[in-house]
Amino acid sequence: MKVVLDTNFLVSATQWDYSVSHKLFEKLIRDNVEMFTTKEILEEFVEVLRRDFLYSDEESKILIELILKFLLLVNPGKKVDAVKEDPDDNKILECALESGAEYIISYDKHLLKIKEFNGIRIITPEKFLDVV
Repeated sequence: MKVVLDTNFLVSATQWDYSVSHKLFEKLIRDNVEMFTTKEILEEFVEVLRRDFLYSDEESKILIELILKFLLLVNPGKKVDAVKEDPDDNKILECALESGAEYIISYDKHLLKIKEFNGIRIITPEKFLDVV
């Protein structure tokens, strides 16, 4: 199984040990699920860590190095323009297309509203637990 983890999933999974995202992230690792990200997603993740959690550059770097032990980095070759309300979210769809993911796991309302993109299901961590 191949999945893309949205920025908000990564924040929840790494900042709150008892969150559904954290528990799901641990399960995905244990089950050897292929998880994908991009440089752009990681840059947004670091931006949120610095802005909302006051991470230093060094703390951000350490966390990125840790999660990259479990995430595969892809470089999307195709741009999409499917999320009109928040074009920044298109990077998640681009990652999913490039990686051949079956699921995008997200809390983002703009992505969740789409529900499915080119056969890729977009669901919350809670709903994904029913899948695995």
